[in-house]
Amino acid sequence: MKSVVENLLRARTGPMTTELVRHPSAHGLGLPQVPSRLTPVSTTRSICGFCSTGCSLNVHLDADGQAINLSPDPSYPVNLGMACPKGWEALTPLAATDRLKTPLLRNPSTGRLEPVSWEVALGAFVQNFKAVQRTHGPHSLSFLSTGQIVMEEMALLGALAKFGMGMLHVDSNTRQCMATSHVAYKQSFGFDAPPFSYADFEESDALIFIGANPCIAHPIMWQRVMMNPRNPEIVVIDPRRTETAVAATHHVPLRPKSDLTLLYGLAHLLIARGAVKREFIDAHTKNYEAFASFVDAFTPERVATETGLPVETLHRVVEIIATKERVSFWWTMGVNQGHESTRTAQAIINLALMTGNIGRPGTGANSITGQCNAMGSRLFGNASSLLGGYDFGKDSDRAHVAAILGIDSERIPSGKSWAYDQIMDGIDSGAIKGLWVIATNTAHSWINQKRFPDLRRKLEFMVVQDMYATTETAQMADLVLPAAGWGEKEGVFINSERRLGVSRKVSRAPGQALSDFAIFTLVAEAWGCGDLFRKWESPEAAFRLLRELSRGQPCNFTGIEGYDHIQREGGIQWPYPASRKSETASNSPIPPQSQRRLFSDGQFFTADKRAVFHFDEPRPMAEPPDSAYPFLLNTGRGSSAQWHTGSRTNKSDVLRKLAPVSLYVEINPADASRLGIANNDDVVVSSRRGDAPAFAVVTSTVQPGQLFMPMHFDAVNRLTFPSFDPHSRQPSYKACAVRIARTSKRHDA
Repeated sequence: MKSVVENLLRARTGPMTTELVRHPSAHGLGLPQVPSRLTPVSTTRSICGFCSTGCSLNVHLDADGQAINLSPDPSYPVNLGMACPKGWEALTPLAATDRLKTPLLRNPSTGRLEPVSWEVALGAFVQNFKAVQRTHGPHSLSFLSTGQIVMEEMALLGALAKFGMGMLHVDSNTRQCMATSHVAYKQSFGFDAPPFSYADFEESDALIFIGANPCIAHPIMWQRVMMNPRNPEIVVIDPRRTETAVAATHHVPLRPKSDLTLLYGLAHLLIARGAVKREFIDAHTKNYEAFASFVDAFTPERVATETGLPVETLHRVVEIIATKERVSFWWTMGVNQGHESTRTAQAIINLALMTGNIGRPGTGANSITGQCNAMGSRLFGNASSLLGGYDFGKDSDRAHVAAILGIDSERIPSGKSWAYDQIMDGIDSGAIKGLWVIATNTAHSWINQKRFPDLRRKLEFMVVQDMYATTETAQMADLVLPAAGWGEKEGVFINSERRLGVSRKVSRAPGQALSDFAIFTLVAEAWGCGDLFRKWESPEAAFRLLRELSRGQPCNFTGIEGYDHIQREGGIQWPYPASRKSETASNSPIPPQSQRRLFSDGQFFTADKRAVFHFDEPRPMAEPPDSAYPFLLNTGRGSSAQWHTGSRTNKSDVLRKLAPVSLYVEINPADASRLGIANNDDVVVSSRRGDAPAFAVVTSTVQPGQLFMPMHFDAVNRLTFPSFDPHSRQPSYKACAVRIARTSKRHDA
């Protein structure tokens, strides 16, 4: 094992990153000029590792191949030369002073995490996790992973855990953002298949955003909307007057979590108006008649009462949908993170189907993904679906995957994995005793956060694998493994529009930090199952395996030759089977092959090729406001300069200047006046689960009786209520009952 570790460490080429210089165009933010000794001599392209937009960055290298600055790629069909603040600062987190450079093992005598060698770390990993399995059974181990590592690493982790280590119950933090869309698409279309291309932002006559704030969450996508030459109507359906709502032509400020009722009401009015495409419905869908009968009960009067919207607003939205040739529907976390989120997403899909707004330019029922590789996780994470979108429960699927991987099919479990919340409950019940956390920060981001420390104490051994040992979760670990970050390794991300893009290695990881792929390889060897993964000799070799696993699936990308081919084409959207390399898209300002949408032929991925209408009666939220907790709390992104729990973006001086550094809460002026709260006052927001100190921002962007807090601060999830959609098991971060009280006046306004 020592020689394997030494070889991996020697294989990392390039110097240590000691100084990172930003692109000269950022000098207006107070950044230093580029010293002449660090003048770039070459450039490579790499996909950004933050959000799901999948922007391409030109990374400029010195003579040793080390990144020294970057700029947006003007030729890439995603971002067209644009970058958000996070993209401009993508290199900065690599040079953070708190980078983890060596494994850390908790000393039982002192209780402190102390540096150890990789050999000692791997020995502790194997000894403790195997002891857990001997005592509590093979399924007593679990992992929680991420949407941030490359596809090849996700796949190797899932294969290692389930086929090599005997785990059954594993999940990723994709469950927090994209599980709803995965399930909704799979049930409606037969496969997890976002149908759109980013060109649709520019080709729509009307764009309907439901629970989405792309101005902040996906700013480059919003720039694409602003490039639309068709003078489109832009409708934003959101309780809060977000930045996107301010810029829209219509804001629909419904009551929180009444969106399912609203969407059924819109369907009712479209049917009454005769604004449905019966030819498309009859030829390409099923279950429409039952759906039409169901929504007959959602009269304008009922919908107005339950949503708080005037009837006139309902008719205005229906008028737009009914009269515009190209209507696209877009949603993100405001829909996905709800107690009935799957049916809400499918209500959006139903609107697109019944009006024939799918498969054509500027149309679609379009879920915007959250993390840079959540789509890769959904296809190849090997958690709820077998690698490549296959079914763990089917003998034929297990045999097929096993044959491609060269393993015994008996190693592939047939049982269904628990979801994230069920794994947490399994820890609570004692069924899970060992936990491996990879590139995520559960102690900060999981709903009802105060529960996690109690659960941690029930674990016998917890391993965290991350770039930093300073995250809340790493600080609780028994063992911390130092991982390379974005820019320090290679692999593929899949973005929101199904585009495969290559993330390149442009910097050497510090100290003894290794890529996640290398760490998983070491674990396999130490565990004694390394022979199962000889075909996974490198990320690109793993890519070739995944490419073969995609053959015959809706996500088929067997026509992709390799990483260089992806980069030459400016990224490649799946499907891209070997027989369709020459496929082109019409009506697109981008060169041929670079933009392709699904379902232009009306053929879906179900057995009979028909899309399915799904629906259920709306249910009340789990914890509505009451006399003790009279406000409803909404959460969301606070700034385009912040990313999730801030473990990377907080490392940048620039990004900290562009985003709030303290937790704030938005409150309506009427509520603030009634409670004696002034702008910038110190307040405390409380739920039945905890308290969160903040400062007040008095603003009409939130409605009376509602509060808004940004998700990036750890105190926010002390408040959130653990409610879950029954189909996707995605948590409802967007609605819980709270109260607010002033604690003192602030004097730094």
